Amino acid sequence: MDFREHTGLQVDEVEDGVGRVVVDTEDHHLNAHGSVHGGVLATMLDAAMGTAVTATGRELPVTVSLTVTYLEPGRPGRLEATARVRKAGKRLLVVEGEVTQDGDVVADALATFSVKA
Repeated sequence: MDFREHTGLQVDEVEDGVGRVVVDTEDHHLNAHGSVHGGVLATMLDAAMGTAVTATGRELPVTVSLTVTYLEPGRPGRLEATARVRKAGKRLLVVEGEVTQDGDVVADALATFSVKA
């Protein structure tokens, strides 16, 4: 079982510079307070952002930095992370993303990815 299977991540959509992943969260995705664990949200964002980078035709993106802002607690059910490349340089790309649930933004993020030149 690979990491995506273990976490339940499903790549839902890929366009030029845009990536989207979904997770149907269950009890094992929750923290002690009954909301979706922040690590799940960060993982979703990182996966969606990496997918957005590869959607530009770049290979082997490596996360250099990832800043996540948690805005609302996620609840059990479907969560969607969408990311888009904001700026693409020769070796570094800046990517922004957000996790939504039922139309509400649960978390957003800004990341830098490194790729081979």
